[in-house]
Amino acid sequence: MSALVSSYDHGEGIADAAVAKSRRVGRSPWLGWLGRAGLVAKGVSYALVGVLAIALASGLGGRATGREGALEVLAGEAYGKALIAALAFGFGAYALWRLAQAIFDREGEGTDGVGIAKRLGYVARALLYGALAATALTLLDGTGSDTSETAEARETTAEVLTWPGGRWLVAAAGLGFLVAAVFNGYRASTQKFEEKWYVDDLGHRTQRVLAALGSIGLLARFVVFGLIGLFLVKAAYEYDPREAIGLDGALRKLVDGAYGGALLGTLAAGVLCYALFCFAEARYRRV
Repeated sequence: MSALVSSYDHGEGIADAAVAKSRRVGRSPWLGWLGRAGLVAKGVSYALVGVLAIALASGLGGRATGREGALEVLAGEAYGKALIAALAFGFGAYALWRLAQAIFDREGEGTDGVGIAKRLGYVARALLYGALAATALTLLDGTGSDTSETAEARETTAEVLTWPGGRWLVAAAGLGFLVAAVFNGYRASTQKFEEKWYVDDLGHRTQRVLAALGSIGLLARFVVFGLIGLFLVKAAYEYDPREAIGLDGALRKLVDGAYGGALLGTLAAGVLCYALFCFAEARYRRV
């Protein structure tokens, strides 16, 4: 019996040591630096989308495009390859940071229902930015596709609609975007993102300005995610993959409507505010 107890204690000790080691890894400063690098890359990618959209709204050229399209525009510039390589690293860093948040619970979300949902959200973001990093790398070696986000969304939607229960899956994806839109609207209105900032490093006026930028940027995401979600639900309801849109499609919906240039310019300014918010998070957020 004593041997069994000793064996149990030994096994429990190994498990405790493994948990302690994982926590140390999860709190490693280098993961925080990956997060900051990732937030900078995220901000740059949104800034590119915003600048291109503002140029289009102002009649100065530009494009209504998503982040993959913005990377394709960069690929044609003299300095583009170097910046795309830096962004690929940043997107990969962001993906690793979000994955660490999910696995090691760096944010202290816990293991209840809400905590698990938030940590699954981190996994989803890790997958998204891992895919962005892969897209950037394909542009570096010349194997990238020039397919727009909306075209990809329609191709994927058309494929999913052929599956058993595919209509429900497309509708669920649309509802997921609508939930993300509401969440961004909630963050914009409550400004709870400030709770994760090192506010002692900020003056009161600077904090107010950055909080306002964050709210405006999050409201822009509320509009974009809301449009994407609504049209995905419409695609499911009408059984028509041509209704699906990506970020570029959401911007073009504004261009094609009444007061298109003004609406696009307003939303593009909001996207730029979100980019600045990402830069502020890279500097002041507890990562």
